[in-house]
Amino acid sequence: MPKAEETYDFAIIGGGLFGVYSALYLAEQGCRVVLIEKEKQLMTKASIVNQARLHSGYHYPRSIATALMSDDNKARFTHDHQAFIHSSFEKYYGIDRYSSFTDGAQFERFCDFIGLSCKPIDQHPAIRMERLEALFLTEEYTFDPILIANYYRSRLGQNKFITLLTQTQLVQADSDSDRWIIQIRARDSDAEKTIQAHQVINATYANSNGVNRLFKLPDIPLMHEISEMAFVSSPQLQHIGLTIMDGQFASIMPYGLSGLLSLSSVAYTHHKVAHAPLPEFDCQNINTACQPNFPSICNRCFARPASNYKKMERQIELYLKEEVQLFYIGSMFTIKSKLKANHIDDGRPTEIAILGENPRFYCIFAGKINSIYEIEKVVLL
Repeated sequence: MPKAEETYDFAIIGGGLFGVYSALYLAEQGCRVVLIEKEKQLMTKASIVNQARLHSGYHYPRSIATALMSDDNKARFTHDHQAFIHSSFEKYYGIDRYSSFTDGAQFERFCDFIGLSCKPIDQHPAIRMERLEALFLTEEYTFDPILIANYYRSRLGQNKFITLLTQTQLVQADSDSDRWIIQIRARDSDAEKTIQAHQVINATYANSNGVNRLFKLPDIPLMHEISEMAFVSSPQLQHIGLTIMDGQFASIMPYGLSGLLSLSSVAYTHHKVAHAPLPEFDCQNINTACQPNFPSICNRCFARPASNYKKMERQIELYLKEEVQLFYIGSMFTIKSKLKANHIDDGRPTEIAILGENPRFYCIFAGKINSIYEIEKVVLL
């Protein structure tokens, strides 16, 4: 491998929110950081293609660990991102009368155990109660992913300790005593160069194992889904969010400060599933620029699945009164990944594994946005 041209304290692979926050945190500690992202722009995938729920823990009655982690970080995340938080709406959790994994009494006990506000509601002018065993008024907010992405892009550009390399592909990585030697290629010019870093953080989410393998490190046990987030408007639900628990149900709530509502469904949001370590899907045979070890942006892909919006709409309408109108605006798509161990309890913990020592290599597998701070507890400065 050619001689390294630049040396950094940390190389961070992946320009989603977890990678960007890690870069800013380390730079604030005086570390010299290079942030490497293969797309033209930061935070274009799962960082913005999500329901924008600022989790307090309500969503995980079968995963106490995820619920506690969500609640622990909520206050700090809300404080740090106050300008991008939408809190002035009513958020309801409904327990479906049929086939739910959790009943109303269990949900109340869970909320009491975690210390979450949970007020039983008998009637609501927009919500159909016949299909519900119980309805609860809760305290849960949303964040604005687009505004947060713009905010962090701006902060990165102002930080002299961070070198940002977009449209940059990893070619090869080797270790040399106390540092990583990394060969990279500019995707727009094919120009190659070699850098070195004393520590590496893999924050690529869906491509975690692809990057781990390039550094000759073990896989983490993942599964992957091509997922759709639908966006609607509704005069009757403008200041209301509703999540139906717990199982193959749906959720509709404000998408940050955009004025839109995000609509997702456990049954219909996820189109394709890959149980392999890498995100391998049949649509990659059509769009060959997207590969299991080099996934592209699904939202722009001509081979992405057809929308399931109509099915999502029919499902959520089971819980809405007839006068509630939904107007479909469009959908966004991305690859969502999760740890195989959480398939049973639907947990989404953030885990930071140390896969290599001397030199050190971290793999962040992100759960919920408000756990961006977990890197502070693990990283060795």
